[in-house]
Amino acid sequence: MSATRAYDEIIDLIAAGVSSADVVGFKPSDTTQRRVSELLEAEKEERLSADDAAELAHYLEAEHIMRLAKVRARARMLAA
Repeated sequence: MSATRAYDEIIDLIAAGVSSADVVGFKPSDTTQRRVSELLEAEKEERLSADDAAELAHYLEAEHIMRLAKVRARARMLAA
């Protein structure tokens, strides 16, 4: 699996013309969550390949972007 799926999920969310509440409520798919869990477990066990490490880095970057978006969305909701 590729981290592209995580990016696609975020892009689909944005393309749908979402509200702040939609951003706050966003959760990655079960498939994406399982894959990240697998990669994190492999990292803990020190059996992560270079490709898997790169994939995990992409997932973590996508998660960081969504956390920032959620903070801003919550601020907009409070200001409204």
